[in-house]
Amino acid sequence: MRIVSLAFLSVLGMTISSCTGNEVEPKAQLPENLMVEMTLSSSVRGKVDVKATAQKVNYFTFLFGSGVTGVTVESSTGNASHTFDKPGKYPIRVRAHVTPTAFIEKIDSVVIDEAGLQDGYNTPNSYTGYNLVWADEFNGTELDLGSWTYNVGRGNGGWGNNESQYYTDGTSNCNVKDGRLIITAKKESVGSAEYSSARIVTQGKKEFQFGRIDIRAKLPKGQGIWPALWMLGSNITSAGWPACGEIDIMELIGHIPNTVYGTAHWGASFPSTYKTGQISLPAGEFDDQYHVFTIIWEQNQIKWYMDDKAYHTITPSNTGSIYPFNNKFFFIFNVAVGGNWPGYPDGTTVFPQTMEVDFVRVFQKN
Repeated sequence: MRIVSLAFLSVLGMTISSCTGNEVEPKAQLPENLMVEMTLSSSVRGKVDVKATAQKVNYFTFLFGSGVTGVTVESSTGNASHTFDKPGKYPIRVRAHVTPTAFIEKIDSVVIDEAGLQDGYNTPNSYTGYNLVWADEFNGTELDLGSWTYNVGRGNGGWGNNESQYYTDGTSNCNVKDGRLIITAKKESVGSAEYSSARIVTQGKKEFQFGRIDIRAKLPKGQGIWPALWMLGSNITSAGWPACGEIDIMELIGHIPNTVYGTAHWGASFPSTYKTGQISLPAGEFDDQYHVFTIIWEQNQIKWYMDDKAYHTITPSNTGSIYPFNNKFFFIFNVAVGGNWPGYPDGTTVFPQTMEVDFVRVFQKN
């Protein structure tokens, strides 16, 4: 959270005197000791929170900006906020009132820069030498069923990992709102499970071979929470797993909320052979703001990135003689609860937990 240093100009509000013959009404007593604290939100883009205190005050008014775009907020508590949607320098007036015309005032300004309007790391929607071949920006009001399908149920053996959730379809656990895909894990009884969540796939609808894949997301956390953005080989129905190959673009285990993993799975039979890499944030956690998880996937090579920082690579030279990653793959987005790797929720786990996805974009070379 960034505290804005203030050098307010104090102004005394004027009270209006009226005359009746030779008598003059006394001026109303003004408030005293107006103090103001202004803070730029670290989690909401362009939001300014203002807290005011004063003595002998009845109420406060806050004037954010000026002209036709200015906004006035009245408050009895001395707390107000406003969110600016464009960069610029904006005046802010804070008034402590006894009456509408009897007040004292402090005036300053706040600078909202481009960084202040961002809610995390972002990447462009075009790259030199690449074409955008498919994207879901989640700008509608419901999931695009022309691209995605719901997986429903508990799967075989808790989807092979002894997971504890039941995956539902519809909007109970999966919503598209405000340009975001929101997958929510809840503590509730559904079927024979004590948790619900969602898992969506592009199998048979959007399948790809090679390219740069960017996924911008904000992740959940907590013991037993397991979000994943990943891919499976399109031939899974004939080849089975792990022979089809698995590319985990991002996985997080919720009790380590500042670290994500990129992994490839392969092999002729269960269980898989795998090679994984990991990267941690220097500060904060992955639920604080959005980050971009990327693979650059070429013939005989996959590189993993987080916010354009490379941290893992596989090639046939480090997977042995088995390398299924030159085939077509489809996407899977899900939030699992419990399972062999993260363990299971406990008394520290807070529900609901959400994974928010801003976009998924697939670029391929010209």
